[in-house]
Amino acid sequence: MYNFLLRPKRLLFLPFTFLTLCFAQQHQTVVVTGTYEPMSLDEIDRAIRVLPVRSNELVMNTLIDALRLDPSLDVQERAPDGVQADLSIRGSTFDQTLVLLNGMRLNDAQSGHHDMDIPVPLAAVSRIEVMRGSGSTMYGSDASGGVINIITEPPDTAEVRLRTGVGNFGINQQSGSLADSFGKVSEQLSFSRDFSSGFMPDRDYRTLQVASDTHISTGLGPGDLTFGYMDHPFGADQFYGDFPSWEDTKSWFAGGTQSLGPNTSVDFAFRRHSDLYVLFRDDPAIYTNHHHDESYQADVRRHNNLSPTIVVSYGAEALHESIVSNNLGNHARSRAAAYGAVDFRALKRFSLSLSAREEVYRNFSGEFSPTAAGGVWLRPSLKLRASASRAFRVPSYTDLYYSDPATRGNPNLLPERAWTYEGGIDWMPSSAVRGDFTVFERQERDGIDFYRANPADFWQALNIDSLNFTGVEAGVRLTPWRGQTIDLRYTALRGVENALPIGETEYTFNYPVHSGVVAWEGTLPHGILFRTRVGALDRRGRYPYGLWDLYAASTRGRVHPFLQIANVTSTVYQEIPGVAMPGRTIIGGIEWLLWGR
Repeated sequence: MYNFLLRPKRLLFLPFTFLTLCFAQQHQTVVVTGTYEPMSLDEIDRAIRVLPVRSNELVMNTLIDALRLDPSLDVQERAPDGVQADLSIRGSTFDQTLVLLNGMRLNDAQSGHHDMDIPVPLAAVSRIEVMRGSGSTMYGSDASGGVINIITEPPDTAEVRLRTGVGNFGINQQSGSLADSFGKVSEQLSFSRDFSSGFMPDRDYRTLQVASDTHISTGLGPGDLTFGYMDHPFGADQFYGDFPSWEDTKSWFAGGTQSLGPNTSVDFAFRRHSDLYVLFRDDPAIYTNHHHDESYQADVRRHNNLSPTIVVSYGAEALHESIVSNNLGNHARSRAAAYGAVDFRALKRFSLSLSAREEVYRNFSGEFSPTAAGGVWLRPSLKLRASASRAFRVPSYTDLYYSDPATRGNPNLLPERAWTYEGGIDWMPSSAVRGDFTVFERQERDGIDFYRANPADFWQALNIDSLNFTGVEAGVRLTPWRGQTIDLRYTALRGVENALPIGETEYTFNYPVHSGVVAWEGTLPHGILFRTRVGALDRRGRYPYGLWDLYAASTRGRVHPFLQIANVTSTVYQEIPGVAMPGRTIIGGIEWLLWGR
């Protein structure tokens, strides 16, 4: 039996209820996610957040460490360090979260399980921009729950950095970065290697990432080129059932952006992903799947300032996806989209944005995705905001065609559709205090998941007629003195589905009912950088648990020792049902700054 009606629990989370975390830093922070033109964070009328990476790289191990600072982002790992991770926003499934690299899509046409195969090392990433809520008006399919945009930029100064670390579970890590400027060209080359023999049998992994990021100033305007490659084979015991499995995924990415004058830009990207899955690691002949998919995307964007307070933006996009697979077959699909937006804005007084997108797929009917968002400043330190937006998701190839002894796809699936409504308040009484509070509802129709009537049945892909999520996000960021920040955030969710018969879905109802984070970061005497995070999570239908992480590093001189302790209390927990996660993990090492500052 599976109870689809959520019953919130009143434990562990009351201290978080009226608090919010806003890591979006200073009022002048400029973001590009969720807006058609770069805009100050204070002027955006959506729930947007910026997670810094480069400034905190010494006290981070992977991008997952940054994402865990926001409890509205539910990282569901099957293995540590992002080896196999699903990302959910506001209770969405991983397929309903759109992942971007410099504004270009990384979502995998085969399966959303591979959306977090990020083909650039941590050293290449400047920040992560997060938009909670529908983003289909700007980005098309898959952005029902929200969007994360991973931004790479060459460092401001020339530098050469090398880093190495070792830890328990046979962990062995190396990474490096080389950056310099040559006239109008800035370049960064980076790599990382992460190896572990595993905290249990058949849970070993090896990850390699290599990237090049180039910024060019031309007579037409700035341009950027990004190339990335990732390869990570890993033991997949229990990942998709009680089997001693093994998997190897690889990603290739090439993308570029070029301004054509002050009002126009063009983008292009290519992504290739391969997935080799072996059900029985010691006997691949029993069952092996090999898939590889490719995507090409391009867009043209333009804006015009009709007056000091009115901006019109418009553009067109195209996407082609294809897959070759021994299990899913050979398929291809294309889409084209056009969008337009008008933005009315009186700084620190009021704002209103109206936008819409029409997207047409060769194999599906057109999808119309409008958004309306507005804000009013009640006073310089207090802003009200609200938005309504429509999103959709086209089924992945796994949803449509996958087949094994326990799972069946469904080629007759309809695209998902959802409306998201939200309202919130931003409070900024001083540079030392910033808070926000948001209430939201997402109404889904024809949601896609795998369903079975009982454990003896197989999983069958189907459309869920109606599913509603209601939630709140709240918190505060404090800077009590220079170089010290205290961040607190709380998210609550309630999901209701009334159409399915008794049984269980595979992914939809694995969301956190309550989730809270307390984080502190500061520079201590003698140049010691210290960060700690405590996260408490009450996942629906399971026992709540908490995770405590500690990070410390020395920033003085050219050699920077660091220490990282994840899951300090060695808590026993599972983020995916049936998939064990490691206990206390300790990594120590040094970063050597050969050149630069």
